[in-house]
Amino acid sequence: MSAISQKGDGVCLSVRVQPRSSRCGIAGMYGESVRICLKSAPVDDAANQECCTMLAKLLGVPRSSVSVVSGRTSRSKVMKIEEISIAAVRSVLAPYLEVVVPPSP
Repeated sequence: MSAISQKGDGVCLSVRVQPRSSRCGIAGMYGESVRICLKSAPVDDAANQECCTMLAKLLGVPRSSVSVVSGRTSRSKVMKIEEISIAAVRSVLAPYLEVVVPPSP
């Protein structure tokens, strides 16, 4: 999972958001980024706020520990999560990002 990296005292997560989705949550990978579906529209920073809140709740960190480092107005973003280790982020996100390979016949 190259979408997750250690940067200084925090963990950076490369994400690709899909605003105005019917549900909110992690929807797998989008290239080298984690794909996140959001119900909010990208108006008045609502989608960024929902993305930060959803990641904080999922990772079990305070909302103030999650921020947008780059891509505030883009679908491709880099999120910084503080107060958590890279191993913890990988273990929480692993079930959402696993690639299911069908068994060989």
